Amino acid sequence: MNYELILLRYGEIGVKSAPVRRRFEHKLIHNIHDSIDCKIKNDGGRILLYPENMDESRDKLLKIFGIVSFSPAVETQTDKEKIKVKVQDYVDQLLEEGPFSSEDSFAIRARRVGEHDFSSQEIASYIGSVVYEKTQSKVDLSNPAFELFVEIRGNKTFIFHEKIQGPGGMPLGTQGKVIALVSGGIDSPVATYLMMKRGCDVTILNFNNQPFTEPSEKVVKLVKKLREYASGSELKLYQVQYGGFLGKCKDQAPERMTCVLCKSGMYQVAGKLAQQEKALAIVDGSSVGQVASQTLPNILATRYSSPLPLLSPLIGLDKLEISAIGEKIGTFEISTLPDSGCKAAPRHPETSAVLEKVLETQEEIDMGAALDEVFATLTEIEVD
Repeated sequence: MNYELILLRYGEIGVKSAPVRRRFEHKLIHNIHDSIDCKIKNDGGRILLYPENMDESRDKLLKIFGIVSFSPAVETQTDKEKIKVKVQDYVDQLLEEGPFSSEDSFAIRARRVGEHDFSSQEIASYIGSVVYEKTQSKVDLSNPAFELFVEIRGNKTFIFHEKIQGPGGMPLGTQGKVIALVSGGIDSPVATYLMMKRGCDVTILNFNNQPFTEPSEKVVKLVKKLREYASGSELKLYQVQYGGFLGKCKDQAPERMTCVLCKSGMYQVAGKLAQQEKALAIVDGSSVGQVASQTLPNILATRYSSPLPLLSPLIGLDKLEISAIGEKIGTFEISTLPDSGCKAAPRHPETSAVLEKVLETQEEIDMGAALDEVFATLTEIEVD
């Protein structure tokens, strides 16, 4: 099919106030330009994309947040004779390439924006007669085998037959910056993706737990995958050396409390990075009850010392639901690569931490000074 443009649709942006809508539209267009070599027109409710490479653009649009759906299309002037010629050519290509055959029933779905000397129903009937004359196919408005869409916007008319679902959400970068804690597991990259989908500009923080874990490239691979969805954002990756602090927890604190102190320390280090990066919240992959540190008492104890709001988009999902999202976005296969696990975890971890006891233990091991030392090891990791 010799398409001429792609018609883009957005959802939530359209219900915002006029100033917010303009700002979000501008950000979405910026993000598209960041990923695709193209010309763009903003047509008040639709974004018209004229790409250099149609096939490559289709693949990239599937990963740009804010796009609800899109349609490769052809366009002509809003003139019945010109529309007729364009529809005839479009149907010829459909018959030749196979999406539509003369044996298929069909329906015309027409939509208009602007003032015209015909109604949507009248132009649909007119175009339907053009298609019937060309194919002798049966019209079926209730359950057609094939639908041809005609969208008339002022003096321009667009013709297409596909509505391809986009990722939805909000344009990346419209909701401020967050720090996402990302390990090599299944949950945290999915949580990061979901916050990106809500428009958050993400900086990723990873904790290197050696010698309690083995070296791994999983986090770098996960960031590479997430960057496929990060049009308009750097998606920086930072890492700190955390093994020394874990050793201190095991040596100087009750062993059962290791995981609670570990998670609390991660949030506090993330808070330090948030201050540096001017981020407004911290994100993790917690799901209630999934592991020892995610029981409600432990969630209270580990988050109490966090300097910023903690966002956990997976909090009410189970492992199957989280894994399904990971499979869809391409992180699950990476997350399930073999690794050594964490050898610092006690055999019987605390599952019902008492906040007062946790705070007391943090003071006893001089946790604040230890975490200052951890943050001093902060390094930005280059991801090619």
